[in-house]
Amino acid sequence: MEVVKKDTGKLSAEIAIKIQEKDYKDQVEKSLKNYRKQVNLPGFRKGMVPMGMVKKMVGTNILVEEINRLLSSKLQSYITDEKMEILGNPLPKEEEAQAIDWESQKEFDFTYEIGLAPEVKISLSDKDKFDKYNIQIADKMLNEQMDEIAKRYGKMVPADVSAEGDMLYGKFEELEKGKVKEDGISNSTVLNIATIDNKKEQKKLIGLKAGDSVSLKVAQLASENYVASWLGIDVSEVKDIKSDFNFTVEKINRMEAAEYTQELFDKIYGEGVVKSKDEFKAKIKEEMEKSFAENAEQLFERDVQDHLIKKAKLDLPDDFMKRWLMTANEKPVTKEQIEEDYEDYARGLKWQLIENKLIKENGLELNQDEVVEHTKGLINQQLAGMGQMMDDKELTETAMRVLSNQEEARRVYDQLYSVKLRKHYNETVKIKERNISYDDFVKLVEKKKK
Repeated sequence: MEVVKKDTGKLSAEIAIKIQEKDYKDQVEKSLKNYRKQVNLPGFRKGMVPMGMVKKMVGTNILVEEINRLLSSKLQSYITDEKMEILGNPLPKEEEAQAIDWESQKEFDFTYEIGLAPEVKISLSDKDKFDKYNIQIADKMLNEQMDEIAKRYGKMVPADVSAEGDMLYGKFEELEKGKVKEDGISNSTVLNIATIDNKKEQKKLIGLKAGDSVSLKVAQLASENYVASWLGIDVSEVKDIKSDFNFTVEKINRMEAAEYTQELFDKIYGEGVVKSKDEFKAKIKEEMEKSFAENAEQLFERDVQDHLIKKAKLDLPDDFMKRWLMTANEKPVTKEQIEEDYEDYARGLKWQLIENKLIKENGLELNQDEVVEHTKGLINQQLAGMGQMMDDKELTETAMRVLSNQEEARRVYDQLYSVKLRKHYNETVKIKERNISYDDFVKLVEKKKK
């Protein structure tokens, strides 16, 4: 076999493979002989079918299989031997494959297009400066969170007049020219006022009593899933809803918050862990601080990623990648869809290349022991939540079973690499701590997304 590589661009190339008869002849003949030994054909004893007949029956199929095997093996070994870092997978030139005459050709020429990974030259040091935010918890926010938790553990009670957050039991009836439509959609349901996104329509449901009716633009209230549930129809039918609907209130229920008692504290945190409202408040504040610290850490990581992507100035073989993505998707996609999503895909690919470089250069690779131990920890957390335990041997066996699942293993590896990289960032770059309110932090995150 002859293999020749030709550069077609800065990060693209073609690999041409010429297969001659001597490369495949012996293996094809061996396969034909093996097939002849097994074939059963009326009029012939097993293994005695003439070779000429066997060739007519399966000769072309066996030839194609052997050529494909040789191609795959040679292409992979060439890429490995030449230490080529490729993106995606090689793309065969379809026009060449379509022009092959398998019945008469003895020599075959194939060409594959490849996309090459750019060289990554990147590092972090204390010259790289970043802000990290300490999200301040205002008393108002803390009190609101306490009230929300108390409501979550509260009980439903009847209410005379509807207010925000109430549950309205009632009936939807389709309208036509202001009147209930004959044979129109009619359905009794429960409407949670808090789930309504359209604020103008939501206001119509405030201040109602049992027996009151209100006209609503149902299709505009919330997501299609909610609307379908309220009207008792299939989600696919929601897009065809154009009519207004009358909603008649039959009953109003309100979630009454639980009182701050020892019973509530024990129910949430376990017996005796929290013994007063002040301790309850401190516990919730601690949880909020932990959650906000993680949010701030995630923003810091995103800032580091954006900085490194900008700093690395990586090019990609964009034309090749777009063509490869067309073939790599499980479901058919259009060129327009690829173009629309390509910027996000390219950013992710660039970050993957940079991340791999950081991991390799800073000795952040994972070993099997730490992966297994981390997985055991995750399993232990789940078991603890259910009040269960496992001995170490059983835990290890369970962890190995989890890691045998490719998707689960990838998730565990991603978590561990994220932990190692985060530690590397914090120990390497220069960080300036900044205090910020929660509302301003949310605005900052939204601004950075743009």
